[in-house]
Amino acid sequence: MAKNKELYTSPLVERNASPEMAALFGAQKKFSTWRRLWLELARAQKRLGLDIKKSQIDQMARHLDDIDFVKAARYEKELRHDVMAHIRTFGDAAPKAAPIIHLGATSCYVGDNTDLIIMREALHMVAGKLASVIDLLGEFAAKHRAMATLGFTHYQPAQLTTVGKRATLWCQEFAMDLQEIEYRIANLPFRGVKGTTGTQASFLALFDGRHTKVKQLDKDVAAAFGFTRLCPVTGQTYSRKIDTLVVNALASIAQSAHKVCNDVRLLANLKEMEEPFEKSQVGSSAMAYKRNPMRCERVTSLSRLVLSLATSPAMTAAEQWFERTLDDSANRRVVLPEAFLAVDGILRILINVFDGLVVYPKVIEAHVEAELPFMATENLLMAAVKAGGDRQELHEKIRLHSQAAAAQVKTFGKPNDLIGRLRADVAFAKIDFAKVLDPQAYVGRAPQQVDEFIKAVVAPVRKRYSKHLNRRVELNV
Repeated sequence: MAKNKELYTSPLVERNASPEMAALFGAQKKFSTWRRLWLELARAQKRLGLDIKKSQIDQMARHLDDIDFVKAARYEKELRHDVMAHIRTFGDAAPKAAPIIHLGATSCYVGDNTDLIIMREALHMVAGKLASVIDLLGEFAAKHRAMATLGFTHYQPAQLTTVGKRATLWCQEFAMDLQEIEYRIANLPFRGVKGTTGTQASFLALFDGRHTKVKQLDKDVAAAFGFTRLCPVTGQTYSRKIDTLVVNALASIAQSAHKVCNDVRLLANLKEMEEPFEKSQVGSSAMAYKRNPMRCERVTSLSRLVLSLATSPAMTAAEQWFERTLDDSANRRVVLPEAFLAVDGILRILINVFDGLVVYPKVIEAHVEAELPFMATENLLMAAVKAGGDRQELHEKIRLHSQAAAAQVKTFGKPNDLIGRLRADVAFAKIDFAKVLDPQAYVGRAPQQVDEFIKAVVAPVRKRYSKHLNRRVELNV
């Protein structure tokens, strides 16, 4: 069916998220999962002794995916209830099973359990893409492990670090996020078979007061969908704090992505590093020379969306009255898909960026050379003292020369000539300037820290996600 260009469509789907993530939150996935939940409920009820026929089960199983959405829409318009509309539609497709579909259940049996099933699958997708980001950053860090570069504190030149060490700082953020996502996957519970207000009263009636069978029904349906954890108690819905915890984990990824892409954007301004820029790419409609960091800008833009979305689940959880109110529904239908779609888009862009991140060593070297004379003054002082000079006199000479050199840079826009001034001063005649000004003498253990980080953090991620690592993402404009 052709898209109606008069209607709004989500840029998250059209421009950012992968087709796989978009399909996960589509109508087909949602309502076919409802049907699978009804099927597994009936199967478990039959095993536990309810009068449900094999022919009814078989007929349901044959119609899990052939959903008549037009008919469902007609039913929903008539009944003003989406679950009842799909019960009727499923019953029409499997008429033998119509009398037992949704037996003893409430709407949240299909609605909430489906949300949890889909969120779990979405979290696995996110984990795989996070692992790919970590893998690429680890490779980048290893390649540039020893390349000296200016460190920045307060966005002012500070002690040297290396390009690779800085990349490990970025990578560490995503590794922390992956740890949180994995925790959420491992601890995500199934709502289960809990009834209208969570008391399981309807199922207890179906099984003639036999509590053990009701408890077994709950476990069996959860197991059918691969869940080992069940919500121990619920109202009509599972606790909406679960949504908060999941979206907070997504927001944590957005925080990391925003910080990293801000760094890349700042480095692009310094001309030290930049995101991939394609041969025919246009940076500006007016300024033809521009190479705008549009990928990283899009990441920061989407990240702010996710950070703002994270407030809604918290407010929804706080607003729930007693066993449930319906003011959660419309909000969750928007927030949960959009948070996942946006994060999926963020990670796809990051994979694209880190797969082709460009470094300009000569620019980095020039910036180091411009600032290193100031940073090296303490080492120069110590070397001059070792050569027989007076510490206090040497300190005063360096202070005066440094101020004069700074004036050349700041007042007249000229290069830093501190080293030339010191070389011309007889007090520093015995110093091996080449040795003292070697940038590698100022990066500390940065290269070794890169090696250690990759071994301790990146390598285990690569091993766990070896089948999910992706280095090629084609972005939509």
